[in-house]
Amino acid sequence: MAFRDNLRETLDFLGMEQKELSAKTGLSLKTIENYVKKDSSLPTVDKAVTIAQALGVSVEYLMTGKKNKKETPPVIPPQYKEVLDIVSKLNKTNHEVITTVAKTLLNLQIKNKPPNKEGQ
Repeated sequence: MAFRDNLRETLDFLGMEQKELSAKTGLSLKTIENYVKKDSSLPTVDKAVTIAQALGVSVEYLMTGKKNKKETPPVIPPQYKEVLDIVSKLNKTNHEVITTVAKTLLNLQIKNKPPNKEGQ
């Protein structure tokens, strides 16, 4: 995967907005948006390091998608931890129900999402 894909995936996993990453790194929102764009350029080494530190991942992971052996798993954001704790205690049937409900909600959210600036 490309840098932009790994960056997007990490932002999604952490539930972090590009605006938040901009604030944490001191990089402009426009710069962050450019790194996430389809035809984006790669950041300079110092900016890649800053972004990786803010996200709690290695530069190697952002660039290649590969985790090094010493890398610890990412911290689960608090808003997801509560849900994971509850779901982990459910029996198989209820787990399947929750999964179906979550997928349905996600599909509705995607369908109802307003188009971005580029019309996508």
